[in-house]
Amino acid sequence: MSQGPEIPAASEATVHHPHWQETARELIKTIAIALGIALVIRTFLFQPFNIPSGSMEDTLLVGDYLFVSKYTYGYSRHSFPYSLAPFEGRVFGSAPKRGDVVVFRLPSNTQVDYIKRVIGLPGDRIQMREGILYINDEAAKVEQVGEYVKRGAQGQVVQRVAKYRETLPDGFTHYILEISSHSPTDNTREFVVPTGHYFMMGDNRDDSTDSRVSPERDGVGFVPAENLVGRAEIIFFSTNGNARLWEIWKWPWAIRYDRLFTGVE
Repeated sequence: MSQGPEIPAASEATVHHPHWQETARELIKTIAIALGIALVIRTFLFQPFNIPSGSMEDTLLVGDYLFVSKYTYGYSRHSFPYSLAPFEGRVFGSAPKRGDVVVFRLPSNTQVDYIKRVIGLPGDRIQMREGILYINDEAAKVEQVGEYVKRGAQGQVVQRVAKYRETLPDGFTHYILEISSHSPTDNTREFVVPTGHYFMMGDNRDDSTDSRVSPERDGVGFVPAENLVGRAEIIFFSTNGNARLWEIWKWPWAIRYDRLFTGVE
């Protein structure tokens, strides 16, 4: 009996299986692209920061996480990771306005980031007298609006501080905290802000190391324009101290829901 043509047995070689090395290359490529995009956003658009101290209470609280716009004031070498950009000064620069809340590199140690409010512009004369801020010999208007209750991680009252509405001579209004008018930074000499520099102060006036304190005394001093990193824009997360950003299981009891996605003013 004649037999039909022989049919070859199915072979695995006829089915394409991606090699594990090809899969690994694709994964590495995807991760590299994602990291590159994140680096571009962090360098040129927005960078996240968290608040570790109470110097800006109650505008910013310990445990707040916020986005800072990098493009608002242009770019300097400090806009780049580890300040590695090979140029001096600022490009595409724009001057901050009085009242802006700004992240900057500490002049005495540019590896450290600080966040304060811009109070003095180049050429301004700044002085504190009995707890009252004077800009070019004109006193800021201060009105008590209540008190700020500082609470611990368990909700307990830690401190009660008088809260004031401060109106700067140019009309900008914000809130400050003041324990007394007799602390060392409540009475200062007159500071004349040099060209290309800014005078920074914390809203928690008696608990802020800022431009009222010289670098020689572990303070801030005048801040060069080159040291500006960006303007604080929005609080995207806030925890009362009972949960870190990655401790998702603790969020329901630790998140300050009223602070989420609020602008920084």
